[in-house]
Amino acid sequence: MKLFGIQFAPICVPLERRLQTLAAGGWFVFIVFGGSMGCFLAIYLIFFTEWIRYLVIIYIAWIYYDRDTCIQGGRRQRYTRWIRRCSWWAYFRDYFPIKLYKTADLDPSRNYLLCSFPHGILATGAFASFATDSLNFHKLFPGLEPRLITLTQHFMFPFFRECIYAFGACSSKAESLECLLKHKKSSDPDDLNKAVILIVGGAAEALMSRPSTYRTLCNKRKGFVKIALKTGTPLVPVFSFGETDLFDQIVAPKNSLLNRIQEFFRKNVGVIPVLVIGRGFFQYSFGIIPRRRPISVVVGSPIEVPKVTEPTREEINKYHDLFKEKLIELFETEKHKYLENADNIKLSIE
Repeated sequence: MKLFGIQFAPICVPLERRLQTLAAGGWFVFIVFGGSMGCFLAIYLIFFTEWIRYLVIIYIAWIYYDRDTCIQGGRRQRYTRWIRRCSWWAYFRDYFPIKLYKTADLDPSRNYLLCSFPHGILATGAFASFATDSLNFHKLFPGLEPRLITLTQHFMFPFFRECIYAFGACSSKAESLECLLKHKKSSDPDDLNKAVILIVGGAAEALMSRPSTYRTLCNKRKGFVKIALKTGTPLVPVFSFGETDLFDQIVAPKNSLLNRIQEFFRKNVGVIPVLVIGRGFFQYSFGIIPRRRPISVVVGSPIEVPKVTEPTREEINKYHDLFKEKLIELFETEKHKYLENADNIKLSIE
């Protein structure tokens, strides 16, 4: 039904679809506002409660003591399994829906650096595929533990940081990546080799995200290749088809107030405030809930790299070019399976 130019959802929508929409909307609010809500909650509890404030102060001290965990491998799998396997994520997965595919097996006796593209607005496909078990990563790639990489700042927010840890996330610092990629499996059955998922383009790609377009930032981002060479870790291209279709956004003209604010946050905070155009809970015309669009996350074949303690610029450039070549090859090979009008859609690497 359309009223005043707004497309409203039908009244008789099955409960399951309502729960799927709630899962997608709740996830957006958690990811975007979770850090600030955690800070406000901590401040409120400290200044406006009696005995609870002392528990929060102890917790703040714990955050300082625990500050390096995000660069030392994160929480162990036994502490992350409960939330990753939560049945609620099935509603989130089925809302779009999101599916995970592989083009080659990954040897469980090795560590891998999975380089995911594009970031889109919120890296929805990567989150569902690697931060939850709703897409059966462990069945597709047995013997490997996925570790999604995110900004170090996220581990500084009270309460929110515990949720990020519970998804198995780790810091994006170079020492964090090296720690994960140098990991040696022990006799502990919960201790597996790592599949480290790095979204190379990062939050800066959010401003480039438009429906039916695929622009990625990679040309000047070579640090991941250097780390792969230093640790002798295979690089694995990963592509999320449909990631950019979930939202449109209000585009700020260059040097406008909004553009300057976005650039300020990008340079100083690492995240970018994007004015998204999605849908609402009861209507489809506008809102912050992502649109129902399918996402297909395809894991490509590993690219072998030698172990070089101090890689030269020439070696880094060589394997960076090889990686871009394989990324384009993965996109061109798989796009006809997952995109409409695929012949007219190209991957732009910037």
